[in-house]
Amino acid sequence: MMAAAESPWLDEREQRAWRGFLDMHALVNRSLASQLQRDTDVSLADYAVLVTLTESDEGQLRSFAIAESLQWEASRLSHQLRRMRARGLVERRPCPEDRRGINVAITPAGREAIDAAAPLHVAEVRRVFIDHLDDTHLDALADAADRVRGVPTDAAPAT
Repeated sequence: MMAAAESPWLDEREQRAWRGFLDMHALVNRSLASQLQRDTDVSLADYAVLVTLTESDEGQLRSFAIAESLQWEASRLSHQLRRMRARGLVERRPCPEDRRGINVAITPAGREAIDAAAPLHVAEVRRVFIDHLDDTHLDALADAADRVRGVPTDAAPAT
């Protein structure tokens, strides 16, 4: 492994791509977070957890599976779930596969929140991101994301 001192500086093209990615990510996240909070009183973190739960078979998962899916540290997820439980969006349930385990489950209030937020969120994703890109840009971005995440080419969905 190359030591940090030996790593070459980013050239102008690499720096433009890297800084552009960081700025784009911050701009899109800031816009999505404020739209959700303003229109639905659901935070971007709430939304991420609720989407993960609604995409599961029974609307419930072990917390380690949620953390893995969102690529969050356990402590971040624990704090987020505590806030969401206090607002009635999720609840703890016994895990049928492991009597000592606990599942996190979406509640009816959580389902109502995600059902109300999702169409508005998608519209904002389109407004601040998708609508600025043509098919070539979308494909290139998806391909770049797959490469960085190490997704095998044959595992990526066909476009």
